[in-house]
Amino acid sequence: MDKLMNNHWFMKAFALLLAIMLYMFVNIEEKEMKSGATRNSVGQTDIETVTNVPVVTYYDEENLVVSGVPKFVNVTLEGPASILKPTVLQRNFEVYVDLTNLELGTYTVPFKYKNISDKLTVAIQPATAKVTIQEKVSKEFSVDVDFIHKNKMADGYTTEQPIVKPDTVTITGAKDLVDRIALVKARVDLSGAADILRQESRVIAYDRDGRVLDVDINPSIVDVTVPIKSPSKSVPLRINQTGTLKKGLSIVKIETVPNEVTIFGPKEVIDPIEFIDGLTINLDEITKNTILEVKVPLPQGVKNVDPQKVKVNIQVQQEEEKTLSSLPIDILGLSDQYTAQFIDPENGMMDVQLQGAASVLDHIQPDDIQLYVNANELGAGEHDVEVEVNGPENIKWNLPKNKAKIRIIQRS
Repeated sequence: MDKLMNNHWFMKAFALLLAIMLYMFVNIEEKEMKSGATRNSVGQTDIETVTNVPVVTYYDEENLVVSGVPKFVNVTLEGPASILKPTVLQRNFEVYVDLTNLELGTYTVPFKYKNISDKLTVAIQPATAKVTIQEKVSKEFSVDVDFIHKNKMADGYTTEQPIVKPDTVTITGAKDLVDRIALVKARVDLSGAADILRQESRVIAYDRDGRVLDVDINPSIVDVTVPIKSPSKSVPLRINQTGTLKKGLSIVKIETVPNEVTIFGPKEVIDPIEFIDGLTINLDEITKNTILEVKVPLPQGVKNVDPQKVKVNIQVQQEEEKTLSSLPIDILGLSDQYTAQFIDPENGMMDVQLQGAASVLDHIQPDDIQLYVNANELGAGEHDVEVEVNGPENIKWNLPKNKAKIRIIQRS
């Protein structure tokens, strides 16, 4: 024996054997730890605890609801290693509670097990559960939308009525829970919203105190569409005219229906807009009363306009004439250091001949027509100046002469 101990080859072989045995021991221990079990040896038997064992509940699932049963328990097994180890590794046993013969109510029931050898001692932690058995009911509820972060929307933007699909859900649960449902809502986050918002949202049931209720909701996800209304402003329309009416015709009125439209867009874009220009009517094509449908131009940066089309009502009549006599001519723009007087016409008055539709001319009074000359930037002396006319729309006018002569005198 001493010779063997002194033989270095024998010592090397013995050390290798010890290393292999140690490796196998450690490897077995690691596998046991990964199985979720803990192990203790007591005499000739082993003890192992299997954690997170799922619990099966037997009851009338179609008509009843059960609460109070934990999802998992821990199971401690004790017995011969040859039986214990396969049981722990395979985990093909079942822990359950059997409620099939119980009426509605609250009970303390023991956990049971099956598919475990009777040669093993079994301890379940916890050993019992306090369960409540209730009637299962189903009821339909409409889904409301709960907006969050509404204050974080883009400046000036607002929400319109949301569209929920489907707009009703079926809620199933214990009768007392379903009876407590006060609100069924799908939540939508409006942070930064500046356009139509589409979102899948989870449906949640609440009681009157705002507590979430543990019930089954079908479907649990709904599609929510939220129209977002941008800042808006009402503005009038300006109609431009090209061409010339047929001889003998005169315009009674040109008006749009409606006479204002609503524009939508960023606040900084729509605020400066006072009217919409660009609607043009070609008078060469108008020979009688006409109603046209025209598209409203969209100003740059504006997202939308409502309505997008308007009707333009054009009314014409046979042209007639009317003369307003001796209308005064005003002198505008004269500096305070001057006075002025008319040389021609000497009385500072002039007749005006008007042409237009009879219904327009009948309502025109002398005060509706203003004759004036512009003396701005004129100095002392005699000047021939253009006579200008201000008057109502849809009429034409003629003057006996287009110019007047005035004398400007410096004040002393």
